Amino acid sequence: MEIISQYGDVLLFLAVVFGLFMAWGVGANDVANAMGTSVGSGAITIKQAIIIAVIFEFAGAILAGGEVTATIRKGILDTEIFTDSPHLLVYGMLASLLSAGIWLMIASSYGWPVSTTHSIVGAIVGFGAVGVGVDAVAWDKVGNIAMSWVISPILAGSIAFVLFRSLQNLIIDTKHPFENAKKYVPFYMFLVGFVISLVTIFKGLKHVGLNFDMGTSYMLAIGFGIVVALVGTIVIRRIQVDPNEDEDFHFTSMERIFSVLMIITAAAMAFAHGSNDVANAIGPLAAIYGVIESGGMIGAKSVLPVWVLLIGGGGIVFGLVTYGHKVIATIGTGITQLTPSRGFAATLAAAATVVIASGTGLPVSTTQVLVGAVLGVGLARGLAALDTRVINKIFLSWLVTLPAGAIMSIVFFFILKSLFGA
Repeated sequence: MEIISQYGDVLLFLAVVFGLFMAWGVGANDVANAMGTSVGSGAITIKQAIIIAVIFEFAGAILAGGEVTATIRKGILDTEIFTDSPHLLVYGMLASLLSAGIWLMIASSYGWPVSTTHSIVGAIVGFGAVGVGVDAVAWDKVGNIAMSWVISPILAGSIAFVLFRSLQNLIIDTKHPFENAKKYVPFYMFLVGFVISLVTIFKGLKHVGLNFDMGTSYMLAIGFGIVVALVGTIVIRRIQVDPNEDEDFHFTSMERIFSVLMIITAAAMAFAHGSNDVANAIGPLAAIYGVIESGGMIGAKSVLPVWVLLIGGGGIVFGLVTYGHKVIATIGTGITQLTPSRGFAATLAAAATVVIASGTGLPVSTTQVLVGAVLGVGLARGLAALDTRVINKIFLSWLVTLPAGAIMSIVFFFILKSLFGA
């Protein structure tokens, strides 16, 4: 308690700086999940992607990120262990924010799409197990997260494979792809509206205290899906075949129809991502703020001031603008060549996986889900469509993420202990 009262302001200042750094890392690396397929497919430019992401990521973080106030991210640590030594929890959360932020900076510089969730989880597990004690970690939670490494990319890839196969059979590999696109795309638009609204309800709206029962959630999603399909149909009817445009690539006019879809999915996924993944930066920051403001009391929840959300949202946007282009390039063009129709299949599959995961309680990484979905689309076109060198690097970076976060977190934890006292 003495350390908290003596160094509280300094520790809170460090928490703000490290939290902003971590949020920057989330923006630099993770926002590619929402934007990579749209940019890589040519549906929108990198500048347009940044504008869409700035608006919707920030809106998601500020409007729907407020309930992510659990003192420990995803209940990975047993808070009761820190009752007599709250300063250790503060050191650990500071160490976790700094180590996860550094790992995200390293990964982003190489264009590796890694999981920001796993980065912070690895960091918290590291300081908890070594710095405090093995009993401090809820190992069953860690086991679930490890299990999601395998399940979520496979699930997303399978859905993307089936989705793109249906597009090939109904639209792309037919005699009249443009006419068939106009005919069938409204049904896919309904799917987009339905799935994306479910993502927002499950992952976003619950953070502003709007909790709907399962029946109401699905009815709202169906209603939103119908609205999107109707609006989309009106827009699609205005798109006409341009023979000059189709000279080099027979499907150019058809792909313009899918470009409309990609903008909708990009905006909606950015909102859902901002509302959910801002927690990776502000969860530990909220924990530190709660301990310091209460004078060292450990609580299961901490009141979250608006400025903490602003730090999270602002950091995410800043990270995307300054450094996000490298990971966007990997997701959008590195794994396989994307067109708007392929990008649409990948994004919708990723969103559907997030919905399934939310309903079953499976902890998933949006990064791994989207990479899996892009792989699924590539496989639907044959193994030759995939760049295996890029894929191998991505898989290796996933394996390194947890131990990298853990090792750095342990080092920083002991440095903080020596600086401020045990």
